Amino acid sequence: MLWVKVFHILAMTSWMAGVFYLPRIFVHFVEGQAANEDVRRLQIMGNKLYKFSTIMAVFTLALGTWLWIGYGFSGGWLHAKLLFVALLIGYHFHCGQLVKKLQQGALDKSGRYYRFYNELPLLIFVPILILVVVKPF
Repeated sequence: MLWVKVFHILAMTSWMAGVFYLPRIFVHFVEGQAANEDVRRLQIMGNKLYKFSTIMAVFTLALGTWLWIGYGFSGGWLHAKLLFVALLIGYHFHCGQLVKKLQQGALDKSGRYYRFYNELPLLIFVPILILVVVKPF
């Protein structure tokens, strides 16, 4: 089970890297577009990063399910963690919708908006980390 845990953490780290960086691409895209810069490369980068992070999300969820089955279904902390994981999945899918808009050149919010949007996964990830490490209940 320790190897499963190692690969779960590796996949989760890769997923989170994508989730943290993708909104920065949105920021650079809208600000570059406003400055009449060539932003086509950002469209390619955003699409590739979203696909990669989706693969890592699938690995994370599959390995997490394996761990869940292996260690059991007990502990209130686990139920709370799963709530935050569901929020993170929702955030990830919303990023996918934004990537589609990015591909069309139709991101309609400001760079400031996407900077704030970039902070949301941290507000989801920190409680997951605390719940897993501390197991407060």
